[in-house]
Amino acid sequence: MQGNTACAEGALAAGCRFFGGYPITPSTEVAEHMAVRLPKIGGTFIQMEDEIAGIAAVIGASWTGTKAMTATSGPGFSLMMENIGYAVMTETPCVIINIQRGGPSTGQPTMGAQGDMLQCRFGSHGDYSIIALAPSSVQEMYDLTVTAFNLAERFRTPVFLMADEIVGHMRERLIIPDSVTSEERRPLEPGRLPFQADSGQVPGFPAFGRGYGVHVTGLTHDERGYPCATSPSVHEELVTRLVRKIETERDKIASFDVTNPGAETVFISYGAPSRTVEQVMHDLRRDDIGHLRLRLVWPFAESMLDVFRQAERFIVPEMNLGQMAREIERHTDREVIPVPKLGGALHSPGELIRVLEAAR
Repeated sequence: MQGNTACAEGALAAGCRFFGGYPITPSTEVAEHMAVRLPKIGGTFIQMEDEIAGIAAVIGASWTGTKAMTATSGPGFSLMMENIGYAVMTETPCVIINIQRGGPSTGQPTMGAQGDMLQCRFGSHGDYSIIALAPSSVQEMYDLTVTAFNLAERFRTPVFLMADEIVGHMRERLIIPDSVTSEERRPLEPGRLPFQADSGQVPGFPAFGRGYGVHVTGLTHDERGYPCATSPSVHEELVTRLVRKIETERDKIASFDVTNPGAETVFISYGAPSRTVEQVMHDLRRDDIGHLRLRLVWPFAESMLDVFRQAERFIVPEMNLGQMAREIERHTDREVIPVPKLGGALHSPGELIRVLEAAR
């Protein structure tokens, strides 16, 4: 199956019943597949006039209690940023698929890249935290889409699947399980206010049309949902909770694979470049070379690096100019060696081997 199609099938398995979006290369196959499949299972597909309207429709659908998603790439992702901030502030669970392409601007519509990794973390204004996953295979396009929906429901937040054109358009064998674990939305408990956090810092969800009269606003709001934009204490309490509900769980939701934890030199990768690293690991078969492959990139869990206690250096191949390498540098005193790559092509095994030799 193609990666983009596997992503759509994963969403359906997770219970997604609404897709709102606008076609854009190289993510269009996600929308095309959802347009065919959703009406057959009682769901809704709507093509909006642009990406701004697409994410707005997804937010609205989510507030009816429906699991909802959109899919886009570079320029469309930029257009969605204001409404993504609104979804964060209103604690709206939804899934945003970004099949990354070369940028800035129109850039390389048909070529892969990982240039949106910092944008997904910091693209909207203000202080907030997000969750982002990065698949490196067709199987993970399916599996991590399911995970994205479960995390969105658990934390009442937008969750990103940060794939790339290479993984989105490749075709590989896919094992579709008979069933998946699908986390359901936790309803608002009787007597609780609509934005009153429970023990886990995440409020229950008062869906529209289910007996609740709820005020939903992107303004700073109190626990009732009413605007309270001039109170320093209300704003600090609200935004701090929005950040903490994710950041305090970073180690619990971290997802990664480890090869050779006793290695001195360690590759750290995510997405399509992981495939080149795995080829190098297969070809060299050296115990002094390790690999940390990230499936969940945001929030970044420092505990992942602790696995490699003997590491002297980390090599970070990325299809950008070193975006996640900067984050890794913040969390370690070891040498971090970025291996940037632009233009749409993957690193070759030879390129990474030459970096290894130079680092010795």
